Amino acid sequence: MTTAQLHIGQTIRFDGNPTADGISAAIHDSRGALLVESGRISELGDADALHRANPQAQVIDHGDGIIVPGFVDAHVHYPQTAIVASWGKRLIDWLNDYTFPEEMRLADESYANEIAGRYLDLVLSNGTTTVCSYATIHPESVNAFFNAANTRGMRVAAGKTCMDRNAPEGLTDTAQSAYDDSKALLQRWHGTGRLDYVITPRFSPTSTPEQLEALGALWAEHPECLMQTHLSEQTDEIAWVRSLFPDARDYLDTYEAFGLLGKRGLYGHAIHLEQRERDRLRETGAALVHCPTSNTFIGSGLFDMDGLLREGQRIGLATDTGGGSSFSMLRTMAAAYEIGQLRGRALHASELLWLGTSGSAAALHMQGKIGNLAKGLEADFNVLDLAATPALAQRTQRADDIWEAIFATIMLGDDRTIKETWVGGQKAGATS
Repeated sequence: MTTAQLHIGQTIRFDGNPTADGISAAIHDSRGALLVESGRISELGDADALHRANPQAQVIDHGDGIIVPGFVDAHVHYPQTAIVASWGKRLIDWLNDYTFPEEMRLADESYANEIAGRYLDLVLSNGTTTVCSYATIHPESVNAFFNAANTRGMRVAAGKTCMDRNAPEGLTDTAQSAYDDSKALLQRWHGTGRLDYVITPRFSPTSTPEQLEALGALWAEHPECLMQTHLSEQTDEIAWVRSLFPDARDYLDTYEAFGLLGKRGLYGHAIHLEQRERDRLRETGAALVHCPTSNTFIGSGLFDMDGLLREGQRIGLATDTGGGSSFSMLRTMAAAYEIGQLRGRALHASELLWLGTSGSAAALHMQGKIGNLAKGLEADFNVLDLAATPALAQRTQRADDIWEAIFATIMLGDDRTIKETWVGGQKAGATS
């Protein structure tokens, strides 16, 4: 029988959505605790009361450390791990010069295994416990990622990237093989352990109408799955889409026309949206995934966080590794704040933390499993050290309240700030 663990420290949890309900939806307990049993949070509350009620539990006292939900990264490309921070390109050139050559290498199963393991260890060291990732066209790249995640006990989602045009010969499939490979991988992996399969057309320019139609049919057969793609990242990309789909009403219509718009759809970037697109995304309950470090690094534009939140859009947050320039969700939260400032919306620390945990979990339809500290959820959480560096210690000491300290941690923190990461009630080896 597994011994219950009582984790004691400061805790932050959410009773609602701070972006809609106000900062009171984020609750800080200066001496809280989590009781973890069989990989789940069975109780949480006052540390002394929980200790008295559970004298048999193994006490793990984190001192002044702040226990927060594990970070959830809603849009990544794990195959791009080795080319992160590549210099000086716009999206289409960046794909051709850096991304596609690297992704071709993952046809080699041993290389795919190497990159998958390295990527997951990197994100765990940065406090990310769940990611939603694109693989490559190669089934080996999907198998490598799911095997690596399963070994680490992580809840992840991923899928084979499908492309049958406008990509190198060694990196294209067909409409039929995309359907067949995706279906076989879905049947092998979806729902195994903590793994979810995601139907994954890269984006409209690299899929023919026939491939989009085939993947739309697959999604209709398996509506329980997520579907991920890209939408309106750059203006020259939108012009390219318009030339490839002259009869489409807009970029979103290139997905909608083929059954690739729905509640469990994830649309990365979504910067340059037309009003019809915004309306349809909201009506269907689809999720938009904000990738701020990528948007600035590749020069894509500024996401309209304030306007989209006020419309009631479902929004997640992501690093977009490797278009994004960091594996850190803390850095990603900081970049979201900076872009918000440029758009006239200064996001509060509670909103930033919510976007990188509960918000992203909700975008992935995993809010009943991860993304918060709550009874019954899986025990994925981080312990933050607010004095991890001299600069952070100095700023934390001057903070007037917990949210000022958390904001400084978001702006100044890095992997050193992640004192410990726990995945399914087990301490992650990459941070021990």
